[in-house]
Amino acid sequence: MELKLELVMVPVSDVDRSKAFYADQCGFVVDHDVQVNDELRFVQLTPPGSACSIAIGTNIVEGEPGSLQGLQVVVDDADAAHDFLIERGVDASAVVDLDWGRFTYFRDPDGNAWAVQQLPARG
Repeated sequence: MELKLELVMVPVSDVDRSKAFYADQCGFVVDHDVQVNDELRFVQLTPPGSACSIAIGTNIVEGEPGSLQGLQVVVDDADAAHDFLIERGVDASAVVDLDWGRFTYFRDPDGNAWAVQQLPARG
């Protein structure tokens, strides 16, 4: 049996602001933006190359905006990812070297926290 994590709900306060942040500043692909009815909007975005997407919207997730911590994506080059984010106005931290990889960190406009990891060389 396979269990594939393919969607993570991210609580946000302003869907349009968050959609612009993830799409325009972080480079996520907008897969869906559907206003289901007056109370329900669903926006799905996927990081380039990822099998897992995020969803933001109105009335799709419980939890306070900014309460999601520890989201992580993996890249080939942490320095390039850092530069990409900074060039697009994302307040990404300096790259730090740890035994388990190289990291830069950022938060979305609500404070949901992301880590960008370059895996250590194997062998």
